[in-house]
Amino acid sequence: MDSLELKPARRAAGTVRLPGSKSISNRVLLLASLAAGETEVTGLLDADDTRVMRDALSALGVRFHAGKVVGVGGVFPVKQAELSLGNAGTALRPLTAALALSGGEYRLAGVPRMHERPIGDLVDALRAIGARIDYAGKEGFPPLVIHPAKINASLVKVRGDVSSQFVTALLMALPLLRKETTVEIAGELISKPYVEITLNVMRRFGVEVARDGWRTFHIPSAMYKSPGRIFVEGDASSASYFLAAGALGGGPVRVEGVGRSSIQGDVRFTEVLEKMGAEVSIEDNAIEVRGKGKLRAIDMDMNHIPDAAMTAAVLALFADGPSTLRNIGSWRVKETDRIAAMAAELRKLGAMVEEGRDFLAITPATLKPGVAVDTYDDHRMAMSFSLVCLGGVPVRINDPGCVAKTFPDYFDALASIAA
Repeated sequence: MDSLELKPARRAAGTVRLPGSKSISNRVLLLASLAAGETEVTGLLDADDTRVMRDALSALGVRFHAGKVVGVGGVFPVKQAELSLGNAGTALRPLTAALALSGGEYRLAGVPRMHERPIGDLVDALRAIGARIDYAGKEGFPPLVIHPAKINASLVKVRGDVSSQFVTALLMALPLLRKETTVEIAGELISKPYVEITLNVMRRFGVEVARDGWRTFHIPSAMYKSPGRIFVEGDASSASYFLAAGALGGGPVRVEGVGRSSIQGDVRFTEVLEKMGAEVSIEDNAIEVRGKGKLRAIDMDMNHIPDAAMTAAVLALFADGPSTLRNIGSWRVKETDRIAAMAAELRKLGAMVEEGRDFLAITPATLKPGVAVDTYDDHRMAMSFSLVCLGGVPVRINDPGCVAKTFPDYFDALASIAA
């Protein structure tokens, strides 16, 4: 459908079972494919981004059957392929590195927005160790053409201040060299919790990476081996919408699938909710939130929770004063320029917004009813702004189907707790 009207709601309460984490799902799919042995994967996200990854891996010679991934035990056996990867950064970036080390001829492309998302830092790092990669379009951006090359390096340097996915891509691919290697980060490494997810999943597949702070990563001479069975926990970024609904709509709202034992950084969105005055209860595999009245304004560095920070931007509409979200420069190179997009839609709703290179300052005002929110083909724009209906005004979400990227049933799940 072209748009979806969400009716005014005053209350949110109930329980939501989360779909699997996109970040973990695509890492698990790739490492299970490169590993020796079969891996049974449970809890895997079934959405656009994971389907894109599965289709690409199938084209590269990986077999899937009965919930299991049959690993190829090293580099991909198919040496020539054209892969269409949509707008899935968690597929295109890691596959670029893995294919550069696979000794074949590959073309990687995506939707127009993916061709606007930078990949130059990763390509430069791979070229520096012998990879042969050409840009098929604009310099520094996909689509890419990868040629066979001999890679022989013990030290790889990469910038860390544009996207942590470049670091993740190198870390996951370098064990294919079957030798000790070191990844050295130039500049500040952003979104560190996402690199933590990478290290955690690599450890499950038998490769233990040692790190010196966040500057240097040492990868042993070890190949991936199937753990036999692996469980994908719920998506912590998706949890943020329902937890925020609990803060806005009184609650209690309980999400199941993430909690104290989660390996995802976005569970720390609970810290934002607590600072805004909500009551939060965390269990090993569940989180529950209750609203305690008017939300308090915040001024926070959100570099560690870039996806969940979008939910905080919408919550700022309901705060008792101006809020500032800082250190969110990575929003500029996501599915859309999220700083510009968020600022534009918040203004439509009546807020005063100051937009900086890496921050948003949001001053709330009386919500305008019936606003049509543009979503920019960005699932998190659609899900974040759906919360506006809990302010007691109707809101229209344009292109609601974009949530299929990570959470196809999102609006049904929201309706189940909103009244």
